[in-house]
Amino acid sequence: MIKKNIKTRHFGSIALLTIFLSLLLNACKVGKDYKRPHLNLPKKYRDEISPADSVGIGNIYWREFFVDTTLRKIIDTALVSNYDMRKALKNIQIANQRVFQARAEFLPDINATLGSVNRQYRSKNFYSNPSSKYYETKGKEAPETLFDYTMQHMSSIGLSWELDIWGKIRRLNERTLAEYLQTYEARKLLQTQLVANIAEGYYNLLMLDAQLEVARRNLRLTDSTLRIVKLQRDAGQVTSLAIQQTESQRLAAQSLIPQLERQVVIQENSLRALSGELPDSIPRDASLTDFLIEDSVTAGVPLYMVSHRPDVRASELALRAANANVGVTQAYRYPALTIEAEGGVNSMLSKNWFKIPGSLFGGIIGSLTAPVFNKRKIKTDIEVAKLERDKAELDFQQVVLDAINEITNTLITFKKLQEEYEIAENRVKVAQLGIKQAGLLFKAGYATYLEVITAQQNAIDSELELVSLKQQLLLARVELYRALGGGA
Repeated sequence: MIKKNIKTRHFGSIALLTIFLSLLLNACKVGKDYKRPHLNLPKKYRDEISPADSVGIGNIYWREFFVDTTLRKIIDTALVSNYDMRKALKNIQIANQRVFQARAEFLPDINATLGSVNRQYRSKNFYSNPSSKYYETKGKEAPETLFDYTMQHMSSIGLSWELDIWGKIRRLNERTLAEYLQTYEARKLLQTQLVANIAEGYYNLLMLDAQLEVARRNLRLTDSTLRIVKLQRDAGQVTSLAIQQTESQRLAAQSLIPQLERQVVIQENSLRALSGELPDSIPRDASLTDFLIEDSVTAGVPLYMVSHRPDVRASELALRAANANVGVTQAYRYPALTIEAEGGVNSMLSKNWFKIPGSLFGGIIGSLTAPVFNKRKIKTDIEVAKLERDKAELDFQQVVLDAINEITNTLITFKKLQEEYEIAENRVKVAQLGIKQAGLLFKAGYATYLEVITAQQNAIDSELELVSLKQQLLLARVELYRALGGGA
């Protein structure tokens, strides 16, 4: 009955101690929980070209945003084979391993000594009583000159566990998780940038195709003009100077073709490199005229869309990590409660090494240690961690500000490019009409060859500008897509 009461009181004490430690662990926590700083964001973008909506084009999946099959194929290949994307995936895997390691910090360290033999030589005057003679072994040849020694044979298992009283390990896990999520956002940011770069390169390739078509068409027109000038020279209506001027115009148009062909090859190789492939041509059926430009785009509410950007998310995660790191550094200022236990077999004589229970030993130690003087290192670490957190908050606010400016600039660029494109379309119509009129007047003798050449030059310049503006509109749409977060 007495033993039962003793056992009951023993387990009751353990239960009370467990409850006390649990309450202590929940109550004692270093550092402050993360709270997003106030962001001074506008309710709408400056000169917004469409009503603000909760969902903008940045929420559209890239496969729905880019409908061209060739472009989709290039992007699909790049997302798998691009070397930067593959390295980003490795960075995520590395950060994931660190998360696993941080979680394991809650567990105790367990180490095993499988076998240890220790021979220790001591002076003849070390022993102070005859009872210790049982363990000593003397030199047989010259006992008066050799040292005595003792033997110890041991196998053991040791445990060391630091209780997370102040929340240091919890803050460490919070910091590690934020750093892991940063790598994920970095990969998303890289993917968004990669998709945008490929789309821009593809649209640039189509622009070069269109410009090449304009240059070849202009060369054919110049050849026709040169034949007419030669007939007029033979008829005595113009001099050889007209032929020279027209021939010079023809050579200028012809020289543009190899320049554009060279740029086409370089652009194809660049797209192949982004896809992790060797230089080669890119088969394509689409032309720049196949792409329609929307009259308006939806950018979404600034607060929602800015939070959707990977760089903004990564910056906020960096702030979370810095905030958690303050708690980690503060925990080193307080006492650390560590429990250590060790047990195994121990014997002076090898023949008794594993004799049970005679060779069994064990011990448990509970220690509460606290720093007293460490040359201000802990205080310095805490102050530096707080300053780093302040810097991370400033970086976060700067990234948000830059994001708002970038989206606003892209919106106004898209709007003004549409206006320029409408003007360029009218200019092309006027220039094409001018070529027809100049040709008819030249054949009738009412216009000179110089007027024909000028009309042709105006036409090619206006057509090349129209092609370039069409490409810039497509690029502005891609840039807006990227600036708004790049979709899922």
